[in-house]
Amino acid sequence: MYEPPVPSPCPPPPERAAEVRRRFAEEVRSERPDLSMLCLLVGAAADGTLDEAGMDAAQVELDELAGRLPFRPGGPRSWAVALRELLGDRLGFRGGPADYRRLESSLLHEVLRRRRGLPILLSVVWVEVARRAGAPVYGVALPGHFVVGFGPEDAQVLVDPFDGGRVLTGADAEVLVAGATGTSLEPSMLAPADPIEVLVRILNNIRAWAAARPERSDVALWAVELSLEVPSHPARLRYERAQLLVQRGDFVEGAAELEAYAELVGAVDESAAEKVRGQALAARARLN
Repeated sequence: MYEPPVPSPCPPPPERAAEVRRRFAEEVRSERPDLSMLCLLVGAAADGTLDEAGMDAAQVELDELAGRLPFRPGGPRSWAVALRELLGDRLGFRGGPADYRRLESSLLHEVLRRRRGLPILLSVVWVEVARRAGAPVYGVALPGHFVVGFGPEDAQVLVDPFDGGRVLTGADAEVLVAGATGTSLEPSMLAPADPIEVLVRILNNIRAWAAARPERSDVALWAVELSLEVPSHPARLRYERAQLLVQRGDFVEGAAELEAYAELVGAVDESAAEKVRGQALAARARLN
């Protein structure tokens, strides 16, 4: 039976979008960035229907889920099993191939509602629920597939929230990495991921989703603008933003951004800078 495609969320009006970006910039540059809040602000940038009450409700849901876990169930494996039994087995949080095609799979409030999402957003749910319950938990940014770790390095237990919280063996982790990259699992890949690393990966996923859908340049634009607020972001993001502005018909601001980027590039590669200046001139010419 044919099912019509579900429309993706649309960004909020300019005033709300500016406020969300301001709060995002403040949180991402704080001394201890709150991952759940950052993810919800990404959701608010994506979805004009997510207001303050909705963001508060998502935080409350994470608190309530944590309250449903056993009190300190034991070591890392016991924590992993407790999370799997609650989130995976009882509540049905998991993912599948179709979830890669939906923007909602990268938005925390929608993942909590649908109980479906990409590996990294499901891992955020696992981490935030477990952390609130007192578990020794952290995200693990395996190449191509995000998972969750419990416990110290010498007793680490890995789980795959995308597979309902399945506890992974060492061989399972090696298969995930080999399948995604064709390379071997290195010990450094099992290190805890900090909140900013997780956030950047989420925004990269959203930008990749939008890049495959030229009609959603609105999503690409807010995602790159949030990425520009992250400390130590790549300079090339400014070029990406400039191209999006021109694509969306904002030729004046796009050209100005291209010229500013050319000044940066000119210090190391004058020929590349000249090419960018030419793109700026072409953008301004489209005003006539």
